[in-house]
Amino acid sequence: MNFGIDRLLSEPELRAALKGRRVALLGHPASVTADLTHSLDALMACPDLNVTAAFGPQHGMRGDLQDNMMESPDFTDPRHGIPVFSLYGEVRRPTGQAMGTFDVLLVDMQDLGCRIYTFVTTLLYVLEESARHGKVVWVLDRPNPAGRPVEGTTLLPGWESFVGAGPMPMRHGMTLGEMGRWFIDHFKLDVEYRVIEMEGWAPDAAPGFGWPIGERSWINPSPNAANLSMARAYAGTVMLEGTTLSEGRGTTRPLELFGAPDIDARAVIAEMQAFAPQWLEGCVLRDCWFEPTFHKHVHQLCNGVQIHVDDPAYDHAAFRPWRLQALGFKAIRRLYPDYALWRDFPYEYVFDKLAIDVINGGPGLREWVDDSAVTPADLEALAGPDEAAWVELRRPYLLY
Repeated sequence: MNFGIDRLLSEPELRAALKGRRVALLGHPASVTADLTHSLDALMACPDLNVTAAFGPQHGMRGDLQDNMMESPDFTDPRHGIPVFSLYGEVRRPTGQAMGTFDVLLVDMQDLGCRIYTFVTTLLYVLEESARHGKVVWVLDRPNPAGRPVEGTTLLPGWESFVGAGPMPMRHGMTLGEMGRWFIDHFKLDVEYRVIEMEGWAPDAAPGFGWPIGERSWINPSPNAANLSMARAYAGTVMLEGTTLSEGRGTTRPLELFGAPDIDARAVIAEMQAFAPQWLEGCVLRDCWFEPTFHKHVHQLCNGVQIHVDDPAYDHAAFRPWRLQALGFKAIRRLYPDYALWRDFPYEYVFDKLAIDVINGGPGLREWVDDSAVTPADLEALAGPDEAAWVELRRPYLLY
């Protein structure tokens, strides 16, 4: 299959529309061509393109800054001599000075299909600024490795943040190119926009269900997005960032597991199976031990649960990571009623709300976990209608 960047480089008729225009690239370490050349290098080597600037999102254009709220500076690319502006440093939106360096912005970012992944919000911000400054945006589309399934509650009004660009569920099931189409319509943006579509993307086909296994190498789009298993689990495991539990940062399997020094993982799994076994379908849970080398519970032996989605038991349609992780929280709350589960610290520059609520775009999930009287049906009643509504709402914007 061909990603958007590959089509742009191989089809002169697509590049013809860029003749005489200054081009900038918004990309990151996974912005690579089919032969693994970084997109910036490939675009700079194209004789009929005038690349004048680049932009890097969270974690940087080429860098690997590990954690949230670790900012990247602007710099001059040492190989090509063009300015590279950080959109996760002093600013989150491109400034007027940066906007003056190009006419057309090419967005080539590998996404994970999850609302909280900040590249989604960065796309919205550059669309809004391009509308204000009369710039053109092209998305060079890439697969959503989590595929088409939808899961989670819709972000509530007033809960917008850098990890919540708009009223969508946690697992949105769209590509960035498709998401841009929805953003423009939803936010009524007057911006010239184009998607260079992929060729051959089959999001419902096994074994990848969104990712072309055997056709394209996996490159980490962010330091802890280490493989396809992480991408599949991420719409659930990302919620661990709002808790005192380790999400596996500081191990070789980040965001595929959860644990702490003071929980009994086998008991947690048993409680999950007892409370809502239907939410465990499509994957295999395994109790394990791990010791983070940095981040939460650093150098402490943790008992944890690993979520396996890379073996024959994986069922793409049945696997529901958001419910699975919510169930993990609920099991811990039922086993240890006074457990200090929710992490109280600023999350993505939001200082007046709990991190778990910022992540979920509202307090509903936390309140469900903490209420001893609720049932699985109560969480279904919160999420089910939102999910069904999103499936219909997104339909006109899908390209594949």
